[in-house]
Amino acid sequence: MDTSDLPDPEGISPLAWRLLRVAAGYEQRAVEREIDDLMQAHLSMLESGSRSLSRPRRKTLLELYAAELTVEQVRAIVDHF
Repeated sequence: MDTSDLPDPEGISPLAWRLLRVAAGYEQRAVEREIDDLMQAHLSMLESGSRSLSRPRRKTLLELYAAELTVEQVRAIVDHF
């Protein structure tokens, strides 16, 4: 997948982050195991809207989820939620 086709991680809502994770088939602990230095607490805060991650971490997270989804699925979730 060409990552340039993905939406800008800056514009993804907390709910869309959660839905992307679930649609990609990940639990928070599984993401923690996949991405170094990313903890479940970071995901909880991102998905609740109480704190954001750095741009590089959000990009890595989006790429992880997008590897399990089509660009159309990612865009549909981001655009509608």
